[in-house]
Amino acid sequence: MGLFSSSPTQESFIGVDIGYAGMKLVELKNEKGRARLITYAYADIPSESLEKSLLNDVPGTAKLLKDMCAQAKTTTKKAIAALPLSSVFSSILSVPTTNEKELKDAVSAQAKKLIPLPLEEVSLDTKIIDKKERDKKLDVKASTRVLVTAAPKTLVQKYLDLFKQADLELASLETEAFAEIRSLIGKDHSTIMIIDIGSLRTNIMVVEAGIPFITRSIASGGNAITQTIAKTLGIPLEQAETMKRDIKSMQTFAPAGDLSPILSVLIKPILDEVRYSFNLYQSQSNGTPKRIEKIILTGGSSLLPRLPEFITQEMNVNAYLGNPWARVVYPPDLRPIIDEIGPRFAVPIGCAMRDIE
Repeated sequence: MGLFSSSPTQESFIGVDIGYAGMKLVELKNEKGRARLITYAYADIPSESLEKSLLNDVPGTAKLLKDMCAQAKTTTKKAIAALPLSSVFSSILSVPTTNEKELKDAVSAQAKKLIPLPLEEVSLDTKIIDKKERDKKLDVKASTRVLVTAAPKTLVQKYLDLFKQADLELASLETEAFAEIRSLIGKDHSTIMIIDIGSLRTNIMVVEAGIPFITRSIASGGNAITQTIAKTLGIPLEQAETMKRDIKSMQTFAPAGDLSPILSVLIKPILDEVRYSFNLYQSQSNGTPKRIEKIILTGGSSLLPRLPEFITQEMNVNAYLGNPWARVVYPPDLRPIIDEIGPRFAVPIGCAMRDIE
């Protein structure tokens, strides 16, 4: 699903993720329905610059992207990027329908009431989830459930300008939600929660049969976790950042090696939002019990020691670290670095997989 896209005729695409903590790109080739890694690159942004979005400096970011492509020796100019979840509006609408025109009119009318910007100021995309036929006996009218996604045209234009200046063709502009569903879930139709812990924000999605039914974004992420560790232990931020990924260092401050009390403090805002999203999804049951079957953790700070076990214990649902590289073929000698950068690449891999679903 993309806010715009061209026909997928390309053998390979560059997937690009522009975030607060830096930029990541992956080029994947469609090799008989399998994704094969051609190249990848990433650039981290210094922590003192985290509050400044890379999109605030389009020429500078375009140069960075162009340099990254040159250094990575990408082989195509076709690129796909993902819009940040926090900048995109999405909602599931149920509208009465009898024909295509009526569906379009009904969606526009409801979207106009829900989207916090005038419709002429947004790029709108719709995806039909399912249809319910008319049943005269039960007096049930025909209806269609539609996923509506909207992004400000000003934001879309920034991406268009950025990629043009980077000498790349932006073939499609998607949402982080669908990129991560593609790379982390694939064709699994279970009801799954994805928790993406980025540097400044955490995105939470509940995905049912490949469709994001709940999407939420909160201003708390890995940077806040690092600051909490530094403040609690009275240590420099650099040391706290290292400790965040080192289980032995964290265990020295945990009674009997149990990290649960520490994790409870470090991710409290995130855990509160996870619980809220659980309840929100279950409240939409319409008489049919809804259950989240598994939790996938992704993003740079999902590597926090023992986090999957802690989330499993707190939510009573199996949680595990997502592996966006699981459906990608790559040289065996790259395995150590792939394991290290792992979950940070879920979005660019999902973008580059656009033609390999």
